[in-house]
Amino acid sequence: MSYVVDFVTVSTVGLESSPVADALAGLRANEARYFKNKYGHVFTVEPAEDAVPTVEWVTSILEQERDIEISSRPLEATGFEVENIRMAYVFYESGLSINVMYGLDDGGKRAVGFKLSDGMDVPSELASFKFARQKSKLAGTIRGSYFVIKNEH
Repeated sequence: MSYVVDFVTVSTVGLESSPVADALAGLRANEARYFKNKYGHVFTVEPAEDAVPTVEWVTSILEQERDIEISSRPLEATGFEVENIRMAYVFYESGLSINVMYGLDDGGKRAVGFKLSDGMDVPSELASFKFARQKSKLAGTIRGSYFVIKNEH
């Protein structure tokens, strides 16, 4: 069942099994607010088992581009298109959020972003990345990193 993420009243719906559920919910709400304000898009997620194509697309990009395999269980995912950019998000039980921004135009920007919820350690599979800190009213301190996608997906 899909869930429209409310960034006014933050809820842990769908994220309850995460040890950092409150922070992960804040991170998810932060993303929802961004897409609503920038694109007018309503950020809707569904359980990962109902979003298999999205989870598999993100997983395949990680494996093919950087040989990264995420050890945490995916809880929720969403995939959508805004202004000719294909977006995908996967929220993991550990508190990790991975997003793929894939410009559909020739020469469009393409990148994978990692965001760590407040209170979680950097997963060993992402230890080689440097994470910058960002403050968020909804999510506390978010640590983020990214890499540029080089191949077609």
